[in-house]
Amino acid sequence: MKKCNTLQEVRDEIDKIDTKLVDLISERSHLIRQAAAFKNSVDEVKAEDRIDDIMQRVRKRAIELNINPNMISELFNIMIDEMVETEISEFRNDGKF
Repeated sequence: MKKCNTLQEVRDEIDKIDTKLVDLISERSHLIRQAAAFKNSVDEVKAEDRIDDIMQRVRKRAIELNINPNMISELFNIMIDEMVETEISEFRNDGKF
């Protein structure tokens, strides 16, 4: 992790990370849209077991990195809920539902 020497440097680094986060979320969203093509039902789209696995994995990683796992869970819940809705929409647009 970079050691910053000024508040502006800290803010600049945060801005860079924010851009990377948005880029990664966009990449994840595009992959979610692709996943719809491989599924045969809305239940497969919702994939509760997969969501549970993701949540356990990211909470564990948060703990390893000494950040609040509840915050990470909340962020991922929001992201996953939105992406499931996007995937359902893609699924419907492909005429599978």
